[in-house]
Amino acid sequence: MVTTDSRRGRLALMVAHCAGMLDLVALPLWVGVLMGHYRFDPQQAGGLATLFLVGAVLSSVLLAPHFGRLPRRAVAVTGFGVAALAFLGASWRTDFTGMGVLHALAGLATGAALSVAHGSIARAGNPHRLFAIVGVALGVFAICIYAAVPPLLAQAGGQRLFDVFAGTMATAAVVSWLAFPQADEAATGSAHGAPAAAPARHAPVAGVVWFGIVGLGCMGVVQAMTFAFLERVGHERGFGLAAVTAVLVAMGLVNLFPAGFAAVLEKRWSARSVMLAGPVLQALLVALIMTSGMFAPYAAAASVFAAVMIFTHTFAFGLLARLEPSGRVLAATPAMMMTGAAIGPILGGTLVKAYGYGSLALAAAAIAALAVACFSRLPAQAAPATRSALA
Repeated sequence: MVTTDSRRGRLALMVAHCAGMLDLVALPLWVGVLMGHYRFDPQQAGGLATLFLVGAVLSSVLLAPHFGRLPRRAVAVTGFGVAALAFLGASWRTDFTGMGVLHALAGLATGAALSVAHGSIARAGNPHRLFAIVGVALGVFAICIYAAVPPLLAQAGGQRLFDVFAGTMATAAVVSWLAFPQADEAATGSAHGAPAAAPARHAPVAGVVWFGIVGLGCMGVVQAMTFAFLERVGHERGFGLAAVTAVLVAMGLVNLFPAGFAAVLEKRWSARSVMLAGPVLQALLVALIMTSGMFAPYAAAASVFAAVMIFTHTFAFGLLARLEPSGRVLAATPAMMMTGAAIGPILGGTLVKAYGYGSLALAAAAIAALAVACFSRLPAQAAPATRSALA
C-alpha cells in the first residue's frame, strides 16, 4: 500500500501540490491574459480568478471535516480530472459568463483534490519537512511555467494558457491514480516503527488554531491581490515583455529555495517568529512593487515576493499540524489560503480600477497588521502530538 512517506506517495503529493496551487504560480499570467487577450477590465479579470478560488474554498470547507473518511485517491483523481475538462472548455470560450462558470467548476474540483493532498501531508511522519519538499517541487514547476508559457502565449494566443492548465490537471489526475497515498504515517506507526495511539477522532479544534488560520488567510489576500497584477503593472510601467518575463523566471528560480531553507531551519528558528515577520516583509515588498517607477526595485521585490509566502507557510503548516494533528484543519488548507486568495484578485482589481496600483500598498499594510495580530496569539512551538489513525 502506498503511504504518505513512501517515494511514490511523496511524488504524487508533489504533483498534486503543484497542480492544486496553480494560482500561486500562474496568477500574474492568468490575470494578464484575461486583461490583455480577452480584454476584460481589471475588476472582471480579478473576478474570474476569484470565481476559481471561491470554488476551491467551498469544496475544501465541505470536505475537510470528513477528511478521515474520504476515499483520498478517488477524490484526487476525480477532482483533477474534472478541473482538466473545465479548463479545456475555457480555452474555447470568450464570454464572461461562460468563462465564469468554467472557472468556478475548475475551482470546486481543484479544491477537493488539493484538500485530500494537504490533509495527507499533515498526517505524514514530519509534516513540516514533507510540506517543504512539495514546496521545492512547486518552485521547479514555477520555473517551467515562467520560462515556457509567456513565449507560447505570445506566439499562439492567450487562450493557450487554459490548455496548459488543462494539461497540468490531467497530469495530476493520472499520477494520483497511479500513486496517491492510501494510508498515512499515523496509520502505519511512527517513523521509528512505534505503534500509533488513537486519540478522539472528533476532538474539538483548539481555539488558538483559528488565529493561525485567519492570519494565513490575511497573507493569502495580500499575496493574491498583489500577485494578480504583478505582471500587468510591469507592462503598464513600460518595462517591456522581455524584462517582465525575466522577472517571472527569476521569481521561479528564487522559489526553489525558501521551502528547503524552511526545512533546514525547522529546529533552529521559532515558527511563531517567522510567522510574525512574514506579513511585515510581504507588505514592504508590495509597496516596492506597486509604487516604484524604476525597473530595478520592482524586479528585486517581485523576484522574492512569492518566496516570503512559501517560507512562512511552511513554518505555519508545521506548527498547525502539531497543534491539530488529526489532519482535519490542514485538509482545509485550500480554504484557509484560498479564502484570502479569492478576495485578493477582486479586491485588487477594484482598488486598481478606482485608485491605481499604489492603493494596493496601503491595503497590504492594513491587512499585514491584522495578520501579525493573529499570529501573535500562537505559541512559539507546539509539542509533538500523537497522531490518530483516521481511516
